Amino acid sequence: MPQPLSDNATLVAEAAEQLKDASPQEVLVWGLTTFPRNRISICTSLQDEGMAVLDMAVRIDWAVNVFTIDTGRLPAATYDLMDEINDRFGVKIEILYPDAQEVSELVSEHGINLMYKSTELRLSCCEVRKVLPLNRRLKTLDAWITGLRRDQNASRANVEVVELDEQHGGIVKINPLANWTHEQVLEHIETYNVPRNSLYRKGYTSIGCDPCTRAIEPGEDLRAGRWWWEQGDTECGIHYETVVDADGNSRVLTRADSAPAAEASDT
Repeated sequence: MPQPLSDNATLVAEAAEQLKDASPQEVLVWGLTTFPRNRISICTSLQDEGMAVLDMAVRIDWAVNVFTIDTGRLPAATYDLMDEINDRFGVKIEILYPDAQEVSELVSEHGINLMYKSTELRLSCCEVRKVLPLNRRLKTLDAWITGLRRDQNASRANVEVVELDEQHGGIVKINPLANWTHEQVLEHIETYNVPRNSLYRKGYTSIGCDPCTRAIEPGEDLRAGRWWWEQGDTECGIHYETVVDADGNSRVLTRADSAPAAEASDT
C-alpha cells in the first residue's frame, strides 16, 4: 500500500537510495507495485523518451494508465502517433485538453500566435494549454511517471529516479530514464521497434507544439528547436517554473532556488 501524501518524503528518500543505480525497468516495477493502478499514471508528450517509458511499462502492466496533453496546437504527426500507439500497444491514451474558456480569453486578448510576442506571453500560453490541464490531473494522483533525463539540459541535471514533487502538492515523481543517455533511449527504440513521431525523420529532435518547434541545424543542441527565438533557459512550466528578467531573458528555477540560504559564517 502507498504511504499517505504526508509520508511521501520518507518513501521518496528510501526509494531514491534503493533505486539510484537501478535500471528503468526496475524503477517502473517499484512505482507500478507501490501505488494503486488508479493513482499512478505515465505522463508523456509522445517523444522518444516517453515512448521508451511506455514500451517498458506495458511489458510490466499492460493496463498501465497513460495520459498526454493535447494543447490544440500539436503537429499532425503527433496525432498520427496517438493512433499508432493505440494500434501497437492496445493502450487507450487519456487525452487532456485545456479549458476552452481560458484559451478563448487568452487568444482573444493577445492573438493566436501570442507566443512570439514576448516570453511572458509564451509562458502564459504554455500555462493555459499545458500546465493547468496537467495540474488538474495530478491532483487525482499519488504518483506520476515521466521521461526526464539528466543530460537533456542544465535545468534537468539533478533529476532523481524518484523525487518528491513539491511543485504538485508533494506527490511522487518517478523518472525511470534519469540515468540514461539519449543514445540509450534510441537503442531501446531500435531494439524493440518502438513507434516514433515521423518528425524525427525531418530533423526534429524535441517535439512540442507546432508553432514552438522546428528542426535543428547541424551542431545545435538537441533542444535547440524548442522556443528558438527566446534568449535564456527554456521550459514550458510542466516540470520547472521559468521566470523572466527585466531584459526579457528567461531563467528556469531549480531546487537551488527554493533551498534555504546558508547562514553566514563568523570565520
